[in-house]
Amino acid sequence: ARETMQVAQRLYEDGNITYMRTDSVSLSQEAIRAARTCIEDRYGTDYLSDGVRTFETKSKGAQEAHEAIRPTYMENRSVDDADTNRLYELIWKRTIASQMSDAVLEKTIAKISISTNKDELTASGEVLKFDGFLKVYREGTDEEEEEAPPVEEKSKKSKGKKN
Repeated sequence: ARETMQVAQRLYEDGNITYMRTDSVSLSQEAIRAARTCIEDRYGTDYLSDGVRTFETKSKGAQEAHEAIRPTYMENRSVDDADTNRLYELIWKRTIASQMSDAVLEKTIAKISISTNKDELTASGEVLKFDGFLKVYREGTDEEEEEAPPVEEKSKKSKGKKN
């Protein structure tokens, strides 16, 4: 936690983020406009939420004197300093995702009855129809998801060498 706050302090001192010692979840109207412009420019209007999204702090005694931690300039997706970039990108992604459209998932449930003993098997799955805010931010992931490397067939002649 101490190291993260030191990184956040550097980002703040360098003018990359707003004041970071807050637990506020509200953004200024200026920040919301900038985020929505950034979304439209980068991803298109389909990725904009239907309306402006606002949030309220659920915890009592929250310090709302400052707005939520956010990038100073929404158009900057990253910063040059590798040591601070990971935290900056997390802040950027959360801020931008807060004004993006919902993801659309199609859930399917298949129930199969087994007539011999009246048991039932259930299988379920989801298909992502539209990624919405998931385009930039998935809870619990820090890194961009990388595609799995293609499977290569090994020839008997090559003995493991790439063809």
